[in-house]
Amino acid sequence: MKKYSKLIFAAIIALIFIGTFVFLWQKSRPKDIMYLEFTPKMDSIQKTTIITGKIEPRNEVNVKPQISGIIAELMKEPGQYVQQGEVIAKVKVIPDMGQLSSAESRVRLAALNLRQAQVDYNREEALHNQQLVSDEEFDKVRQQLRQAREEQSAAEDALQVVRDGVSRSNAKASSTLIRSTISGVILDIPVKVGNSVINSNTFNDGTTIATVANMNDLIFRGNIDETEVGQLVLGMPMKITIGALQDLKFDALLEYVSPKAVESNGANQFEIKAAVKLAEGGEIRSGYSANAEIVLARAEKVLCVPESTIEFSGDSTFVYVVKDSGRRPTYERKQVVIGLSDGVHIEIKKGLSLKDKVRGTQIITDDNKK
Repeated sequence: MKKYSKLIFAAIIALIFIGTFVFLWQKSRPKDIMYLEFTPKMDSIQKTTIITGKIEPRNEVNVKPQISGIIAELMKEPGQYVQQGEVIAKVKVIPDMGQLSSAESRVRLAALNLRQAQVDYNREEALHNQQLVSDEEFDKVRQQLRQAREEQSAAEDALQVVRDGVSRSNAKASSTLIRSTISGVILDIPVKVGNSVINSNTFNDGTTIATVANMNDLIFRGNIDETEVGQLVLGMPMKITIGALQDLKFDALLEYVSPKAVESNGANQFEIKAAVKLAEGGEIRSGYSANAEIVLARAEKVLCVPESTIEFSGDSTFVYVVKDSGRRPTYERKQVVIGLSDGVHIEIKKGLSLKDKVRGTQIITDDNKK
């Protein structure tokens, strides 16, 4: 009995040893390397680029006061539409004491000159009635009286403008009423009632009362890399996608490419502008972030293969053509001439036909990973 037990034990040990040897031998054998295979096809290829930028109104103006003072009243709010010449705000004038003093002095001097001109006129008129002076001399005195009256009126108007910002003679064109210079939507009113404002002068741009823009005439503004700017042509169509309006796409036409580059993040970029065609159903706001897709090149109905099948070697390009697609397929290295690429597929100008089949990337299996 013991003899049989030893034989059985020895047989089990032998089976384990043989099984382990067979397993290790199979694992040590090289695995067949398998590749994806592709058949060339006729298709259209286009090279596109995405340009980031934003939407802006073409005509956006800052409305500034013609006089300095304090905001007394605001008639409009951001988002409202205004016509050209419509009043946006009213300014209360805080007169400059030097200008006020000068204007008051001018009024007093004009009054003195008018009184003297009136006295001269009355005296000359009496003499003229007695035919003691000629008509020519009397006309001169009468003209001087008219000039004195006009000067007094002008001096009073100037005083009213300095003191109140408006005079009786130009009440409709009062500089205290801040009017829109264009028709459009008010984008911003950066001032509040009680804020001090100043007019534009040699030393200051002046205070902005409101920003108004025509929101029916919008442009896309962005930057394109110098490696792609040479392929742009004015009038090229673009597709605009706005981040806040994902369901809507807008057509645009390229209308401007900057002649000068600007450096951004270490790269030279050129500013572009495109006229946006508004579509119904989407309210576009100024400053929306947007992406513009533009087709730089296109090839229609050309022979193409996946770009992953191409081997680049110096200035030459090659593919591996399937010669035998059996259990262990064989491949032949063949030089080809390539054309346009969209990053996924590439045009083959010479070297392949629709009957060929080319090798792609290696098929990765669990055994390969191990």
